[in-house]
Parts: sequence; structure tokens; C-alpha cells
Amino acid sequence: MHVLMFGDQHVESLGGAQVSMRLQRRFLERAGHTVTLIAPAMHGPRARAEASDPSYVDLPSIPITVDREYSMSWPGRRTDRWLDAALRRLVEATGRPPVDVVHVQADFWGALIGHRYAQRHGLPVVHTMHNRVDVGIEATAPFPKTVLRVLNAWQRRALGVAGEAKPAGRDGWSYLRRFALRSDAVTAPSSHFARRLEAHGAVPAGRRGVLPHLEAAPTPPMVDVIWNGIDDDVLDEVLAGETERAPGRPRLVWLGRMSPEKRLLPFLEAVAASGIDADIEIIGGGGQLRAARRLVEKLRPRASVTFAGRMPYPQTLRRIAAADAVVQTSIGFETQGMTIFEAASLGTPAVVSDPDLAAELESGHWTVGDGVTADPSTAALAAALRQAASDIAAGTARIPDPTMRERFRQSSRTAAMIAVYERVTA
Repeated sequence: MHVLMFGDQHVESLGGAQVSMRLQRRFLERAGHTVTLIAPAMHGPRARAEASDPSYVDLPSIPITVDREYSMSWPGRRTDRWLDAALRRLVEATGRPPVDVVHVQADFWGALIGHRYAQRHGLPVVHTMHNRVDVGIEATAPFPKTVLRVLNAWQRRALGVAGEAKPAGRDGWSYLRRFALRSDAVTAPSSHFARRLEAHGAVPAGRRGVLPHLEAAPTPPMVDVIWNGIDDDVLDEVLAGETERAPGRPRLVWLGRMSPEKRLLPFLEAVAASGIDADIEIIGGGGQLRAARRLVEKLRPRASVTFAGRMPYPQTLRRIAAADAVVQTSIGFETQGMTIFEAASLGTPAVVSDPDLAAELESGHWTVGDGVTADPSTAALAAALRQAASDIAAGTARIPDPTMRERFRQSSRTAAMIAVYERVTA
């Protein structure tokens, strides 16, 4: 079948959803399917021409971040016409088959553009919800309630439901529910996020099936839990190069986007407060890099802190495999927490701040606080870091579940998603 995927950002840009979409494309094609990726064109220094790759359709866009890494495309009739024409040209030039299913893996403009396309062409929609919209906006935007009201109004207008029946809803869950209402299947990358979607009425609990693709479906479909996976080939390559742990101080890795919701600065404060004698490697980039460097210079922790910058995905996995533990510090924001699953697949335990993520991981981790209620305090994170460093130094580090390695492979995740595609296109 031909799967049309929509994203908020180009799949060559940084981000967990983008990594997942690249993997999904490759493993779907390996299974004999056709994938076309629709996303805003990149503008930053890492942008590259994809003219020779028929899998990419880059929408006209404008950059929205200072580093020009991320961009947006405006949902509306002009974009609709441009996209329809671009896809017609693509089919004529490459002989690609007609689109069978639209897979929306976006939360903002990409989601609106994708749903508008499916509605115009009468196609079934699978919507993967990657993002806790409410937490993300609260962490990154001033006046978050106002932003959510505007976002909901924009969505209603773009989807043609400006006069919807009350209660219209103005929060993040109402926003996600409108997308679910217009989807034939909804997937989530973790059980805990699926439970949140159910608890807040974005999807109903306890029901499975495919709804007709209608303008105003009575209730959204039940959510299917399908993890984002790890590249089978890269996993095998990294595992083949595994060696025994080299002697030395405990080695901890923090990786991700350097933005407030990821809580890098509180992590560095906890490193200093913990007094651990360890090697800390920070992998990634973002707006808080300069502030993080200044904080390390100010606090002068006993541990050595190295800023390694951004790395290619295979190299990042090798750094995770070589570490004694990965540290996860965001709370309430992650819908899956890819880094700790990647670490578990590689046999590396994790220090986990979010109790929902710790429960999803099941074993092989140190929890921050009591493991039941989220504790954002510096003292709680410092205590977990001290315990982890002590266990590592003593040779009694936590051990991840060895079955995670097979359960998290992208090949198994793709097989699960293909079953959803077959259900909605039946």
C-alpha cells in the first residue's frame, strides 16, 4: 500500500518524532510498501536538497527558530492546491500508486494539512499522537492558556468546524480529541500516554474498531499502543561492537533537546548538589546550551561535564552503549521517552525522573523520589544520582530487562502499524 505521512517538521531535522518517521519509512519500504513524507521544507544549515528522493514532498515554509532548524507551513487553500499538484506530478513522474492511507504524525500545521488532505480525497486517517500539547505549550510559551485558546480556534477554523456544538473545549485535550474524531485509528507510543488520552476524553476507554471517515463522528476510535522503535540494523551493529566496561569513574549521559521542558539546567544543579565523582556527557543542542555552560562554570561540580554537541544517530547509540547510565530528567512532557528505551535495548540502565516512564520501562532503572509521585526537586534528583553512581562504582548497577531488545526493534513496531493500516483500509 501507499502511505502518505505528515509531520510538523522535516524528517531530516532533529527530534524524536523525525527519527521515528525515518525509521518507519525504511522498514515499511523493506516490507514492500510505498511511503511519501510531507513536511515543511528546511531552511537551516543542515537543510539539504532531496530532489532526487521521491519519498520527500517539501511544502513551502518559513523558518520559526533562530537557528532555522525548524519551520512551518500554513494550512489553507493555497497549501492544499500546492500539495495536490505536487503529488499529481510525483505520481506521473514516478509511477507511484494511489495513496491508500494518510498517517498523521504531527500536532500542529502538519496535522491540519494532513487531515485536510484526507478529507478532500476521502482517505482513511491513522493519527499517531506524539505530543502532550498542554505540557509542551506550558513549558515553552508565555501565557499558555491564551496560546491554547488560539490554537483551538485555529484548529476549528482549519478543519471547518468553527461552529461546532458545545462544549467546544479550549485545552490541549480538546485539541487532540478533534483530531481523534476525524481519524479512523489513533495510536500512542506508550501505555501511560494512552491512559492519559482516555482519562481526558480524547479517546474512549475499552473500545476498539474502525469508525467511518465522517465529518462528525460520534466518538473517536480507541487508541492502539505502538512504541516508536530502534533501528534493527544499527542496534545489531552497536551490539556487535560491545566490549566489557572499561575501568574508571561512573559515566553518565544526558541527551536531548536543550529546552526548558527537558530540564537540563535542573539536572546540572543536581549534579553539583550530589557531589558525585563521575564523568557526565551532555549530547544535543538547543537554546539553553549557553546557559548550561555558564551554569557549569558557576557551580563547578565535582563531576566533569562535557558538552559533546549533536551527534549522528548511530554514534549517539554507541555513546549510550558505552555509558554506565542514561539520565532522563523531563517530567510529564514525554509521551514515550525514547532515550531510556534505546538505553535498555543496549543494556544500559537509566536514572528516571518521570514515574510514568519508569513504570513503562518496568526494570533496570533508578527512580527519582518515591517512584509514584513526580518529584522535581534538586534534592531528589541529586539523591538518585548519588545512588546510581554508588551502585555503578560497586559493580551492582541496575540491569534492564533483556527482552526489551527484541520488543523495541523497529521491525516489530512496523508490523504492528501495518496491522492498523490494514484494519482502516479493509
